[in-house]
Amino acid sequence: MKRSIKIVLPLLLVIFAAGCKKDYLETQPSDAVSEEVIFSNTAAVASALDGVYKSLYAYGANGTTGHDNFGQKAIDLASDLMGNDMIVHQQGYGWFNRDYQYSEWLLPDATNRRPDMTWFFYYDIIKQVNKILVNLETASGPAADKESLKGESLGIRAWAYYNLINLFQQTYKGNETKPGVPIYTVPALDGKPRGTVQDVYTQIIADLTQAETLLTGKIMPTKAMMSVKTVQGLRARTALVMEDWATAATKANQARQGFALMNAAQYQAGFSDITNPEWMWGSDISADQATIYASFFSHMDIATGGYASLGTQKKITKDLYDKIPAGDVRKTVFRAPGTGTSSNPDYNQVKHHVPTPGSWAADYLYMRASEMYLIEAEALARQGQDAPARNVLETMVKARYPAYSAATLSGAALLNEILLQRRIELWGEGFSLIDIKRLKTGLNRPTGPGNHGAPNYDPVVYTLPDADPKMIMKLPRRELANNPNMTEADQNP
Repeated sequence: MKRSIKIVLPLLLVIFAAGCKKDYLETQPSDAVSEEVIFSNTAAVASALDGVYKSLYAYGANGTTGHDNFGQKAIDLASDLMGNDMIVHQQGYGWFNRDYQYSEWLLPDATNRRPDMTWFFYYDIIKQVNKILVNLETASGPAADKESLKGESLGIRAWAYYNLINLFQQTYKGNETKPGVPIYTVPALDGKPRGTVQDVYTQIIADLTQAETLLTGKIMPTKAMMSVKTVQGLRARTALVMEDWATAATKANQARQGFALMNAAQYQAGFSDITNPEWMWGSDISADQATIYASFFSHMDIATGGYASLGTQKKITKDLYDKIPAGDVRKTVFRAPGTGTSSNPDYNQVKHHVPTPGSWAADYLYMRASEMYLIEAEALARQGQDAPARNVLETMVKARYPAYSAATLSGAALLNEILLQRRIELWGEGFSLIDIKRLKTGLNRPTGPGNHGAPNYDPVVYTLPDADPKMIMKLPRRELANNPNMTEADQNP
């Protein structure tokens, strides 16, 4: 069965494009073609699933057409800006500055953006894959195709719930009985109450476990699709947050098999091409499907002529930059101090850039092998397995810095080194806030020359204690208004 992420049958737009103005979970517009027709065979179901993949980088998914609403990478960027290591250069046009200042997530109204956009984005994806899962049972077609489609759909649903629970509640450990998010495994007309954090993680694990079984032995034609390796990577991420170290190490090791680490030239080529050998999952975005100014690269790459060139350049802190040794290729993807210009200032990032200046064609990254090395190393170190943890860490870091050695490190020193390498390696890829929450460190932004604050844009918030309510999104007001099983009493603090 041939698959194309770039083509979505017009018929499917009738049922999928509208979203929900009144209810996030509305299942079918009154003028929709029957689902029995749309999902009559596996080829049609595959086209519907391709539409789900395409929605990962859609612009204005909940009807909010601001240029900071472009799917998963908008959420990743907001999350990194709420961490310790990313700086906004100047005011610019203001997109994402409220995330940087820890005010955007406190506002639950639809007009106040990030929580509403995020809630709609993930629940609309969940709604779509739930329709696929329900209708796939009666669709005609080869059994192997049904297994692949079901496995992909379950993996996507687990991914969506993983993000929801980590954005709308504190980390798993110590918060298992707190309110999580509503769980839907079939299309629903009425909203459900918030499940507990434990309930949500239980569902995530169940979906990933079944998805791994179904996708084992299946070859995906493109890394834009959910593969068994991606599912294993998501299971490793989930186990890391849950502090299930044995599972995290095992699944991360399994997930990274078959993916080559980038060499120096590939690392410097920009994190924007899904054919990169280290990428495990991403979106393949051609120029005609790019969302132009409302895109990740508009906000990151000065070469696009987008917002990154208009004042809101994203920079690494001097504090973290100075921890990268000379000779490490990762130091070269930031503007060296003393070499900056008005448009490309000191410490500005050049890690994430479009392949061809002047063209908007650039792919989005969601998972790569280096993350798996880092998960495996951390999980091994936390189990006291220092020697294998060092070996895994050195394998990854030496690909960036051949002179690297962790031979003298053990115990807490080794663990701290792994976490430092995680910050360096995954800078700008969306992990900062979740890591702050799961590690329970609180927010501690460095200040002084080259760090947060003047002459850079003022983030306002420099420190926060662990589990501060500002670190989680407010529930959208229109969800509370339209879900009969929620009231204002369900709102996050």
